[in-house]
Amino acid sequence: MSVVSAVPCDNYAFEKVQAALIEALTPLGGLEWVQPGMNIVIKANLVSMMKPESAATTHPSLLCALTNMLAEKGANVVIGDSPGGLYNSIYVNRVYQAAGIRDAEKYGAVLNQDFSTKHKSNPTALTLKEFEYTRYLDNADAIINFCKLKTHGMMAMSAAVKNMFGVIPGTFKPEYHYLYPEHARFADMLIDINECFRQRLCIMDAVVGMEGNGPTAGTPRKIGAVLASDSPYALDRIASKLIGLMETDVETISAAEKRGLNDEITLVGNIDPLIVHDFKLVRKRKDTQFYSDHSGIIAKLTGKVIKHALCSFPKAKKNECVGCAKCADICPAKAITMEKRRPVIDRKKCIRCFCCQEFCPPGAMKVKRPIIAKLFNR
Repeated sequence: MSVVSAVPCDNYAFEKVQAALIEALTPLGGLEWVQPGMNIVIKANLVSMMKPESAATTHPSLLCALTNMLAEKGANVVIGDSPGGLYNSIYVNRVYQAAGIRDAEKYGAVLNQDFSTKHKSNPTALTLKEFEYTRYLDNADAIINFCKLKTHGMMAMSAAVKNMFGVIPGTFKPEYHYLYPEHARFADMLIDINECFRQRLCIMDAVVGMEGNGPTAGTPRKIGAVLASDSPYALDRIASKLIGLMETDVETISAAEKRGLNDEITLVGNIDPLIVHDFKLVRKRKDTQFYSDHSGIIAKLTGKVIKHALCSFPKAKKNECVGCAKCADICPAKAITMEKRRPVIDRKKCIRCFCCQEFCPPGAMKVKRPIIAKLFNR
């Protein structure tokens, strides 16, 4: 049995968010488990060098409030993440500055400055048998997953489970996208990370989320809630309802279901007034096989053609592209070349990881759906 609590919170004023956190954590026993001297890592969502008002990162006001609450219990608080890009002092500290989380230092937090990595064997994993991770997590007595609710080009939703991808150092992330290009396999990889790095507590910043071309180039959208849970899987299931997604739309929820990780949920709080019925989602098609392994050659070829015709893909909006070539640099499949300062995508090489869309500085790369897919859905 997992517990999820949902509390209304309509702005980021410090007193407001601290009261919301206290109320959200109460059904989970509050912070009574925290002992003086404990080393607690708050794994925030610091995806990129973006300001708080962009709604791409965990809001600093919430991080300040949680740090204050933990420090009052005598805990040592470290806030960290590995954004997309270089995992070094210069870049990550610029992200800290842009995201406004240096404010948390005033309440006793230390922003992670250990940018070393470590190799880990994970033999019990379904997919991710070994990987590189951010070494600072080794010093944590407990991890608090503090995520942001956003749409996501590849995974439909970025929330608690997806937030733990920040365990992987930024420069290694494209490699894992390339190794696990199928969305279902990528979801399994994310579940493996969550199972390897168990979180003592999961909290969600859904005061203002991101809709549309998320998780970095979408539009801020007020949801007005703070959520908390003892399970990242339960938290994501409730979060999906807030933005109008079916659980089957989210690959990580489906992957957790297959492993028996989606247990019964005790929901504390009424989420009905918090549901945003017209939340703009990233319309995508899940990786679905239109044939079986036992199908004939013609059936397999036909199935692959249908699948290709229905799948979403990244495409740059010419009038928004600034020709920075970030998409070509970050593409794990090397499917993008620059011609006349504009990206050209080789569709045969593209693995639809949407890294180009996620890290496009001006947000010019969009998730596009084929016309046949739109007609099919209608």
